[in-house]
Amino acid sequence: MTRPSSVDPEIDTPDAGRVAPPVSTPAEDAYCSIERTIAIIGDRWTLLILREVLIFGLTRFADLTASIGIAPNVLTNRLDRLTQCGVLEQRDYRDAGSRTRQSYHPTEAGLELRVLLAALGQWGDDFIPPESGVSATRELQQTGQQVRLGFVTDETLLTPTDEVAFVPAV
Repeated sequence: MTRPSSVDPEIDTPDAGRVAPPVSTPAEDAYCSIERTIAIIGDRWTLLILREVLIFGLTRFADLTASIGIAPNVLTNRLDRLTQCGVLEQRDYRDAGSRTRQSYHPTEAGLELRVLLAALGQWGDDFIPPESGVSATRELQQTGQQVRLGFVTDETLLTPTDEVAFVPAV
């Protein structure tokens, strides 16, 4: 199976309506898209790794270990799974006087997970906010205007969540 190629981080979003290349999942035979997604990213450590890579831009193993406080063997396991499933890709780098090492960068499919992380953050802000206030807001890069996630129709009308039905495909 071909993995998606990486996307230039300077590009904000892919064209609307375009179907991204498929990723390889441990639950490829699962009918439910949610189940297939959870098979790849559904544990605490993986979500925290994705937060560091996709939101804070960390790409190096040592930086991820220090930032998250994750055991190296657990981080290795999660990074291997994310690269095998086409969410991250490895790139070689070498600091002066050091051996070649790998850094981890989001693929096109990985970049799309920013929406999921933003939805998780928004839900946490709304329903379980810390006493000290929210840790981050979501803003438009060019204007600084705060944004919220929601269901939007093709006509860009925001639709209340209780008016959206998940309809099984036939």
